[in-house]
Amino acid sequence: MQGQPAQPGFSDRSSPWPVVAAVLVGCWTVAVTVGTQTGGWLTDQVLLSFGRDRLGWLWPVLGLATVVLAGTPALLLAVLPRSGAVRATGRAWLIGALALGVLTLLRVVPPVHHEAYLAALAGAAVLSALAVRWSARRWAYPGLVGSVGGPAPTGDGDATRPEATGNGDATRPEATRDGDATRPAATGNSEPVGRRGRRTGPVPLLAVAAGLALLLPWAWLGALGGLLETVLALLAAAALGVLAATLLDAPFWSPFAVGRPPRPARLVLVGGLVAGVALLLLAAGTGQSGAQLPALLTLPPVGFALAALWAAAWRPAADPAEAIRAGRTATGWLVGLAALGPLAFTDPEEISLLLVGTRDIPFWVATAAGVGLAVAVLVAIGYAVLLARPTARTPNRRVAAVAAVVLLVAFGVVDLGPGQPGLYGERLFVVLRTQADLSDLPAAAPGRAGRDARAAEVYRRLVTTAEQSQGDLLRGLNRLRLDPVSYYLVNAIEVDGGPAVRAWLARRPEVARVLVSQRLRPLPAPAGQNRGSAPKPTGPEWNIRQIGADRVWSQLRVTGTGIVVGSSDSGVDGTHPALRAGFRGGDDSWYDPWDDTQSPTDQGGHGTHTVGSAVGRDGIGVAPDAQWVGCVNLDRNLGSPAHYLDCLQFMLAPFPAGGDPFTDGRPERAPQVLTNSWGCPPIEGCDQRVLRPATAALDAAGIFVVAAAGNTGPWCASIDDPPAPYPDVLTVGAVDSQRRVAEFSSRGPVPGGSGKPDVLAPGVEVVSAMPGGTYAALDGTSMATPQVAGVVALMWSANPALVGDVTRTRQILRDTATAATPTYRSDSPSDACGAPSNVTGAGQVDAYAAVRAAQQ
Repeated sequence: MQGQPAQPGFSDRSSPWPVVAAVLVGCWTVAVTVGTQTGGWLTDQVLLSFGRDRLGWLWPVLGLATVVLAGTPALLLAVLPRSGAVRATGRAWLIGALALGVLTLLRVVPPVHHEAYLAALAGAAVLSALAVRWSARRWAYPGLVGSVGGPAPTGDGDATRPEATGNGDATRPEATRDGDATRPAATGNSEPVGRRGRRTGPVPLLAVAAGLALLLPWAWLGALGGLLETVLALLAAAALGVLAATLLDAPFWSPFAVGRPPRPARLVLVGGLVAGVALLLLAAGTGQSGAQLPALLTLPPVGFALAALWAAAWRPAADPAEAIRAGRTATGWLVGLAALGPLAFTDPEEISLLLVGTRDIPFWVATAAGVGLAVAVLVAIGYAVLLARPTARTPNRRVAAVAAVVLLVAFGVVDLGPGQPGLYGERLFVVLRTQADLSDLPAAAPGRAGRDARAAEVYRRLVTTAEQSQGDLLRGLNRLRLDPVSYYLVNAIEVDGGPAVRAWLARRPEVARVLVSQRLRPLPAPAGQNRGSAPKPTGPEWNIRQIGADRVWSQLRVTGTGIVVGSSDSGVDGTHPALRAGFRGGDDSWYDPWDDTQSPTDQGGHGTHTVGSAVGRDGIGVAPDAQWVGCVNLDRNLGSPAHYLDCLQFMLAPFPAGGDPFTDGRPERAPQVLTNSWGCPPIEGCDQRVLRPATAALDAAGIFVVAAAGNTGPWCASIDDPPAPYPDVLTVGAVDSQRRVAEFSSRGPVPGGSGKPDVLAPGVEVVSAMPGGTYAALDGTSMATPQVAGVVALMWSANPALVGDVTRTRQILRDTATAATPTYRSDSPSDACGAPSNVTGAGQVDAYAAVRAAQQ
């Protein structure tokens, strides 16, 4: 290329192939970027749904792959063609790909530490912008020199400045007194910006108006996180705006603006398209896994609006430096505001397949992104028509200011009106070193009275320990107005706070560790109630017959009378015909720490289904005459350590609505059996030990705890989310109608040597109750677990002297279980899980044999 200066326009006078190559490279870049980003997110979600750990190396590898796959052809475009516009295109896409590679590295930060990620994103974006500017100064890249001030260089290869040829050169913008060659000739009759000082001109104000318009869907459908999280999102969005303004500066736009005469339409159509691909690359690095997906939709159309704003900035400016400053400022504001929506108004952990089944966060994020895309397209078309026609006049400053103010007011009205105003950041779960000593409890008398006395003593010791050890810390937390909530079942406190508060708490001598307690952001409308479509059962279902519960009813005349089963789940539809008569009633049989509902309700349906399998009538429940009490610990399929503990405390010592768990608990009203079809994974804030004191206390109180093994099979050692691995809970896996272990059923071994799962029960196509009086067939260890709780209810109903004897009851269930067929992931010895018992446990529970043994 030596001696052959680049042509300024988006054409090569000798060949059309560079333009064709640019189009193909653009399509390839879009495909690679969208493919890697959606593929990476889906991989994260599949691993999450199977209970596997995140692959820490996944996003760095995907970022590097994108840099290589998209950056290599962009590099060729940047150096080979003679066309200045094609080379400017290649340079912009190359830098965008490199920036994507850098920003993607930040996703090694765990999603639970969102504040740290946002701070790193802001820093990385600013450093990337500085690196681009420094490289332009250091190496005098022709396409970037103008972005750091000073005239574009002359000579061979200059792709941003038309070749100076003399007065007759019609392809060169009008020369100005400062030698700036990136500005088209001044046209129109608008007031020159430079003659009134540094007042904000109309172009940046129009950019602010457009950015606020793009924020409106997020203000309507989204919700902010915590204060620090929101501030850091603002900083990160501003830094991304700076990076975009550095990348899409005057030297980028100038090759698309030149012509005979200069044609703003070409600047908008061609330059906007190229800028959109560059913004797609930046959007792909914007936000944790999931948050970048809406940005991929809403940011690229902004390129066309930016092109129109640059056309407007160049047209009226008498001072070229002022025009460049206006375009640069407009780029920063518009891109920053467009990026702010996904960063500030969504929690990436909630953009999850775990919440896809209802109109939850993923639905509303997709809706906001779709509306944002429509707004971005309308803004781009409107600005192109308003600003980029040859005869168009830029609105004066007053009109632009009014537009920005109106949209700012609209943003506030939408957020405070149909939106979800306020801050909804995560909280911290502070576990104290001192935990109650329950090792020397007096021996309890057999039966219900002995169990109640033992539960009362456990409750007293737990409350006393918490009150004596939390006082100093609570006083400090209250002084800081961190809204502490005390717990006693695990001696712990939940508080507001970010990384600084967490660091302060972790240094205190009475604190063992500090976890994140997830808090779901509110929805703009109720998620809707899940209902079933299965026909109403006409007799005992197949799973009831397979475990022999129907024989217990007919031959042993035992149906669960006198026993209460407690359910901690998504709730219970208390009006369901199969469940209505079984509700214990009173003022201490229902608790909803999420929404404070006053009577049994259920939106998701999961809790209604599980309670139905335990105590439902009409042939769906194992112990149809047992009673039930309920608590909502999993309102929208994502929980937190604190809410799981809220319900477990309620089960140890129920209290009336509005009561204080510390002073108003009634341990004599505790249910005898608990069914728990949930687990607390790290994404919700739990570690392996956090709920261990809770299950130990329930066990000590003589309350039988049944827990689902999980649906993360067929991998070995997949029983890992609390409380399933704990030795003092009975962990239940699932089998099908052929007594084969379901492939999804989680397997052992578990740390500590406990044999898990303990037993199995039917968990494939199990028909049970759903909200609205409906029924559904569902799969999962969640469906198997309540059947075992129902068997325990039958055993204790058959022999009241066994109530509270948790150890003996567990042993009977294991001893009377029948054989089940194990299944494995493959024939490899590494997939054998050590022994068949780590897959099948003691076998499938046998209700008839267990009740007979209990009677004896």
